[in-house]
Amino acid sequence: MKNKKILLVEDSPDDQELIRMAFEDGRVANEFVVLSDGLQALDYLFCRGAYVERDISDTPLFILLDLKLPKLNGLEVLQQLRANPQTALIPIIMLTSSNEEQDILTSYQSGVNSYVRKPVDFNQFTEAVKQLKFYWLILNETPPDR
Repeated sequence: MKNKKILLVEDSPDDQELIRMAFEDGRVANEFVVLSDGLQALDYLFCRGAYVERDISDTPLFILLDLKLPKLNGLEVLQQLRANPQTALIPIIMLTSSNEEQDILTSYQSGVNSYVRKPVDFNQFTEAVKQLKFYWLILNETPPDR
């Protein structure tokens, strides 16, 4: 099996860089695809618009999805991904700064696999990424490719 990509959907350039650095520090070798808004994420995953030439069978290992995104928010993206058989089984981790109970509840009701708050401190964030790596890249068994 080839080394699958990790899809990061995050609008903040600072958070994008922090997440990238934390994954590098955690020695995650998977390639990152970074997208900045919800509509761009759906275009990428469904091979539309600028991504029409992308191989639709090249699904990400998992998606790190911010809740508050421009164009379409993370919940709208999540709901569309869960409604489509091509993307319904991709593990999705809501990675957000929100600790609102309603955001957590709605995310799980919409089919998110995990909800992780972004720590503000880099060291805490690096530790959180190591935990994500351990679970999602080592322990977790993903559905077989179709």
